Amino acid sequence: MSESKAALDALRIERGTEPRPPRRALPAIFAVAIAAVAAAALWLSMRSKVIEVRTAAAREAAPSGGDRTVLNASGYVTARRQATISSKITGKVTDLLVEEGMRVKEGQVLARLDDTNVAASLQLVRAQLESARTALAETRVRLKEAEQDLQRQTELVEKNVVARADFDHAEADALAYKARLGQQERDVTVAERTVSIWQQQLDDTVLRAPFSGIVTTKDAQPGEMISPVSAGGGFTRTGICTVVDMESLEIEIDVNEAYINRVEAGQPVEATLDAYPDWKIPCKVIAIIPTADRQKSTVKVRVGFDRLDPRILPEMSVKVAFREAGEARPSAGREVLVPRSAVRQSSGRDVVLVVKAGRAERRAVTVSSSTDDEAALSAGVSAGERVVVDGPKDIADGAAVREVNP
Repeated sequence: MSESKAALDALRIERGTEPRPPRRALPAIFAVAIAAVAAAALWLSMRSKVIEVRTAAAREAAPSGGDRTVLNASGYVTARRQATISSKITGKVTDLLVEEGMRVKEGQVLARLDDTNVAASLQLVRAQLESARTALAETRVRLKEAEQDLQRQTELVEKNVVARADFDHAEADALAYKARLGQQERDVTVAERTVSIWQQQLDDTVLRAPFSGIVTTKDAQPGEMISPVSAGGGFTRTGICTVVDMESLEIEIDVNEAYINRVEAGQPVEATLDAYPDWKIPCKVIAIIPTADRQKSTVKVRVGFDRLDPRILPEMSVKVAFREAGEARPSAGREVLVPRSAVRQSSGRDVVLVVKAGRAERRAVTVSSSTDDEAALSAGVSAGERVVVDGPKDIADGAAVREVNP
């Protein structure tokens, strides 16, 4: 009886006594609190830590005749007007007055050749000219004397004072001097033209710039022989330098004949030099050469720059994008161009990080078009703002950043 009562007492529940939580729940609560504090500390440390990033300026898209690229091609910058300066005569270079990169004006002296022999010959023909002129002057005097004698003999013959033979002799002298005068006048003309020829040869020893431009190559040195034709093997030069008219630079492109129907004169073109991949140069088609190259199946297209720049140099490689022909868009709808790497994905949306006062500001943007290199944004970023193009992927909004552009 006593054992059953003891068992029932063990099963009795004390009313008013609250159940205690398990002891093992307390460490979990503390762990959650510690994790929250650590996350807050990490966020604060990330916000205060300065992150190095590379940035680029957003730029306003240049107005173009169309919005769509219809053809991509590549070519080279060429000069429409350039010349290798040579001489009209064979001679030895005595003075060379140019260097590579030197700007010259039309008519400027570039070099001089040895003129010793030519100058001596010129002095000789000038002396011959003076001699011919002196002889001509003497003949004129003799002719005047003969004409006066003939006049006297004519009067005496009419009075029957002298014989007819004297009159005939005076007349013959006058005619002879007159013929000699004509011959000597022609001799003087020949001597004058001979002087002109040797003077031209002397002038040819001075080499001048045919037009204004920049010297790109220097091909001869003082003491070397120069000739208008190749002679003497490698010891004779055919030119002294090359002058390029920088105002005549344009782009030459070989377009596959299968796509030439996408190109037309006056079509807007966007060019990119390999040396400056971030610089978009507005251009337009000048002309399509009306013949094809049967070996390469291409048609040559000439593209002109809307505005030249000193950075554009002959023989530079360039990539071009032919735009769809049409009227330009109004400036109110102008897009902003940023590097393609600046556009990131966040929650399914396109965003960019704009650097403002040393902080990264996350902005949602609208990408209207993009290429491998650039993205055109119609909203979200203004021209001139600096966007992050290279940096950690987990940059937080408001994080401190420092631009480290090369």
